[in-house]
Amino acid sequence: MSFVSVAPELVAAAVSDLAGIESAVSAAGAAAAGPTTVVLAAAEDEVSAAIAALFGTHAQEYQAISAQAAVFHTRFVQALTAAGNAYAGAEVANASPLQAVEQAVLDAINAPTQMLLGRPLIGDGAHGASGTGQAGGAGGLLWGNGGSGCLLYTSPRPRDPTRCPMSSFAL
Repeated sequence: MSFVSVAPELVAAAVSDLAGIESAVSAAGAAAAGPTTVVLAAAEDEVSAAIAALFGTHAQEYQAISAQAAVFHTRFVQALTAAGNAYAGAEVANASPLQAVEQAVLDAINAPTQMLLGRPLIGDGAHGASGTGQAGGAGGLLWGNGGSGCLLYTSPRPRDPTRCPMSSFAL
């Protein structure tokens, strides 16, 4: 059995990168179109005229192939975008039922302990509101971490023990 692992955010980044590449290649092709498709003969002889015509023909063929490549690129980016959206939708559709089942099982396990002791048996505590100094919620008795709390500042500053004396955070 084969498995496919796709990170939709990486697909979106690839689409963005491809759009940048397409823009650069289109700009380069447009800049080169004039000087390369109309090549002047180096001299007034037949050989120079034939070489100039040959280079002009090659440049026109390049422009035609470049236009076909641009169409292919556009279709490829559209397909990649659609695939990324499909994978993201599948992840959302598959994650939601599993999270609901997980939460229902945890609620059933934690209900008696929560009712008797006011703390869950298993699980992490809720985080305190950022910037308020509010304490985080208690973690599970057997397994889990307490929520982080006492985050008084949003920018790095020295810790003020008078405002959050129980904090172990060095802000």
